[in-house]
Amino acid sequence: MTPQNNTLQRVSVRVPATAANLGPGFDAIGIAVDLWNELTVEPGPFKVVIEGDGAEEIPRDEHNLVVAGARAAYEARGAEFPEMRFHCVNGIPFARGLGSSSAAIVSGIVAGFALQGDGADPTEALELAAEIEGHPDNAAPAILGGCQIGVKSGEKWITSRVALPDDLYTVILIPDYVGETAHARSVLRDEVQRADAVFNIGRSALLVNALSTGQLDLLRYATEDRLHQPARADIYKGLNTIIRAALTGGAHGAFLAGAGPAVMAFTTGRENTVAYEMTEAARLHGIEATTRVVRPTERGAHVVAR
Repeated sequence: MTPQNNTLQRVSVRVPATAANLGPGFDAIGIAVDLWNELTVEPGPFKVVIEGDGAEEIPRDEHNLVVAGARAAYEARGAEFPEMRFHCVNGIPFARGLGSSSAAIVSGIVAGFALQGDGADPTEALELAAEIEGHPDNAAPAILGGCQIGVKSGEKWITSRVALPDDLYTVILIPDYVGETAHARSVLRDEVQRADAVFNIGRSALLVNALSTGQLDLLRYATEDRLHQPARADIYKGLNTIIRAALTGGAHGAFLAGAGPAVMAFTTGRENTVAYEMTEAARLHGIEATTRVVRPTERGAHVVAR
């Protein structure tokens, strides 16, 4: 798309939290939930201001991911990247597996396009975000909302929305410690057994069908995984116990959120009981944690003010 107006202006963007994998859909399936980061960008001397979650840990220089996202949007148009002031208000838990990195990248991309007077085409925004991150499982739902399947064919990213039941909730257990995605990926094997691959292919298909048809009793089985959760259970103590506790409390299915350490459960009732059981299971392993009960959101990244 050709820029329509290169005049800088104040722009605010909201981007939802996301959880990738949903158990078996490793690097391919993700869901957006009703927790949000907001980014405001305006012309001026370069500065990054951060409020909210992760404010003490996130860099305030050119290495900040919102800056990287905005820069990518300008480079996509062949435009010079101007000096700007970035103000981040973070409601997404930082480094817990809830897509805080993707939200930062996506917010910068959407703001960067908006500042050029050019609404971001979702496909182009996804390509930029996935290129920075290397996979679309968080970027797709962050941009498009809802539950998204994301795959790559050649150089093209392809997404497909999974219908969700209207009464679906998520209960999220958020431990008081952060996870490092690089470390959580480093513990995974480069090769998998055929039986494990078949196991996950079947569960991923069952997961999509269970959500789209409302057969939520199948989620207990559809959220099982053999590709990443067993290895990550070694670095996140109590993971399997917390998942079992969620099911015992009445959740339809439960899984590690992205690379962790947060754990997410699907529910259509008994949310307080599920939250209590998950918290108690964490406490028995010496883990202090909070819980959030939030709905999935069908709305992805969007400009809220110019």
